[in-house]
Amino acid sequence: MDFRLARHTNNLNSIIEFYTNVLDFDILGQFENHENYDGVFLGKQGLDWHLEFTTSSDKAEHTTDEDDALVFYPKTITDYEAILSNIEKFNIVKLQSKNLYWNRNGIMIKDSDGFYVIVSVLKSK
Repeated sequence: MDFRLARHTNNLNSIIEFYTNVLDFDILGQFENHENYDGVFLGKQGLDWHLEFTTSSDKAEHTTDEDDALVFYPKTITDYEAILSNIEKFNIVKLQSKNLYWNRNGIMIKDSDGFYVIVSVLKSK
């Protein structure tokens, strides 16, 4: 089974910059004016998941809290450390998680839409 998480945004360009520059995702595809939507597919080549972000004349109105998070597990410690370096390079604010597990086993940040993103050094079981 393949997986796609789709989310509407008011800031498509800043979302693309965040996920490609900070998390080192690839642009897997893009579209313009597809039934009044523009969008992008972001992820890693060869995997069975990706994120889709869309924008249109309809404004996104989201609510989220600290327990709503995308969690990513880099494959190697080198990949994890590269993401940490990008977080520093782009001055992304590191946050304390309400869930103490994430404070011990990763780092929590927000994407440019204000959604929580966790990058974990350990894959939970």
